[in-house]
Amino acid sequence: MIPTSVTRLLGIDLPIIQGGMSWASSSSALPLAVSRAGGLGVVAAGPMRLADLTRTLDEMAAGTDRPWAVNLPLYRQGADEVIDVLLRHRPPVLIAAQGGTQRYLERFRDVGTTCLHVVASTEHAHKAAAAGVDGLVVVGAEAGGHPPPAMVTTQVLVRAVVTEVPDIPVIASGGVADGAGLAAMLALGAGAAQFGTRFLASHEATVHPNYKAAVLAATVDSTRAVGRGLSVTRALANEFTARMTELEEANADLDVRRKAFQAATLRDAALYGDVTWGKVEAGQSAGLIHSVLPAAEIVEQIVAEYIGARERLHPPR
Repeated sequence: MIPTSVTRLLGIDLPIIQGGMSWASSSSALPLAVSRAGGLGVVAAGPMRLADLTRTLDEMAAGTDRPWAVNLPLYRQGADEVIDVLLRHRPPVLIAAQGGTQRYLERFRDVGTTCLHVVASTEHAHKAAAAGVDGLVVVGAEAGGHPPPAMVTTQVLVRAVVTEVPDIPVIASGGVADGAGLAAMLALGAGAAQFGTRFLASHEATVHPNYKAAVLAATVDSTRAVGRGLSVTRALANEFTARMTELEEANADLDVRRKAFQAATLRDAALYGDVTWGKVEAGQSAGLIHSVLPAAEIVEQIVAEYIGARERLHPPR
């Protein structure tokens, strides 16, 4: 066990949070494996149909007595219907993103769900804390998917949030792939780290083998952040990111950029293996990942690396 403010809040053994990644954890396999290993497994409700979500929630409840979470992007179509399904199933933890707390907080609190809110700035951290959320997931520029538009790094943003909003547990997200990264985030004042790209490269992640192979082939400079003025997205460099970069550098009309941006999808990459023109969302930490392992083994490896990092900080005299 590694006790922190976040492990105490969530009732988990280890300050290891699996990122709620669309398609990669839109089933019970990956989140169950992580929760059983002592971390917090997270179901990604974003792309799920209601029937699939209902089945997955039933599988989570039956599959473990350890805490688990659901990640809900509040902008998704039919979010209110998803909220209704979640309220009936009472997940132990909700991680809400990209929307206001007033849409969900009171109702989930009434059914006993712990509510975490994803933020990408100190301004949003202050607002979410003032609204009464139980904890914050602070996302920095290194993160895959949707990093903060201002592109402030995880190290700087996490330190700013824990300094300015000191009374709320913080989970650091972005650029963390191993136990040394976890130790660094805890040293900054976070109570846990969220691992997204590291769990993409797991046996249980439900993405196409081409996607996992692309993550393993990446170096630390293999991602690009594109979508300026639309929805900034960090993905592995390919024909899609090259086209977007070309249009952005040319200051192309917003409608032209939007058409190119929407022509590529995460679904194409994750489900069908199109890593050339699809959105292969991944963080800069892809360059630190060199193997596809069972999720439980990844958790064990992170813990061992964390212990090693602590020992390096406190060597025997």
